Amino acid sequence: MSDLVLHNYYRSSTSYRVRIALAMKGLDYTYVPHHLRHGEHLEPAYLAVNPQGLVPALVLDGGRLLTQSLAIIEYLDEIEPEPALLPKDALGRARVRMLAQMIACDIHPVNNLRVLTSLRALFGAGDEDVVNWFRHWVNEGFQPLEKILASSPETGTFCHGDTPGLADICLAAQVTNNARFGVDMAPYPVIARINAACMALPAFQKAAPQNQIDAE
Repeated sequence: MSDLVLHNYYRSSTSYRVRIALAMKGLDYTYVPHHLRHGEHLEPAYLAVNPQGLVPALVLDGGRLLTQSLAIIEYLDEIEPEPALLPKDALGRARVRMLAQMIACDIHPVNNLRVLTSLRALFGAGDEDVVNWFRHWVNEGFQPLEKILASSPETGTFCHGDTPGLADICLAAQVTNNARFGVDMAPYPVIARINAACMALPAFQKAAPQNQIDAE
């Protein structure tokens, strides 16, 4: 059994990010699923592991806990440097973090399950309202992201050059999530092209939601 234990949910895009990084690094881990829609992440047993009650959570050898997908991924990049998920130069690292955070900090937080659930519970939002909310915030983030990627000489096959990294991990996980809400990708040809390049890679395929043991 692996020393790494990943608490996650197959359809969680943040969990997907970490699974991609683990697969890219070739790191084995024990997969522990928590069904978010059934509230399993709020049960006492999981809250004892992660008091925040969110996924993903990575438990290291010795019981040390890491949460927050970007922090986990950068930790994995430091303990297992190859393949590198961040460029070697400071400006390149800043650019990749910028692109990743445009998704992870600006799009995802307003579109995650607990926010969408709150829209229904607190404001009486219906299914169509929730879908429109999700699409709105994706478009708010993807419009500038597309422009930056399309105009930057640093953009290659992937977000930064011709090898996948942190930004591509966030991009692919978000595009996968978008499909459930019918987000129109036609306005985003560069993002779509990069996503296709990512999804052709074994690590992204292995980590995909539909390939997890708890997939429905």
